[in-house]
Amino acid sequence: PIRAARAGRVVAASYSGTYGNRVIIDHGDGYRSLYAHMQTGLSVSVGQSVSQGQQLGIMGTTGRSTGVHLHFIIYKNGRTVNPAHYIR
Repeated sequence: PIRAARAGRVVAASYSGTYGNRVIIDHGDGYRSLYAHMQTGLSVSVGQSVSQGQQLGIMGTTGRSTGVHLHFIIYKNGRTVNPAHYIR
């Protein structure tokens, strides 16, 4: 299972050619997180509020992917930042 790193509102939950099935969460303070390459059948939808740890979907290999994995990105004010500083 793929779970939300932090609470927020889902702003994207759909298929993207590169990322496959992906979810983007807006955390409301300049931060957004992206979770990509999930299996079909996401657990959330656009506009939904999610809590930290809530399941978003299942790890997969959709989009431009060569194997099952999670592609995880953190954005701060629209720019990517090192996600290692934000996970525990």
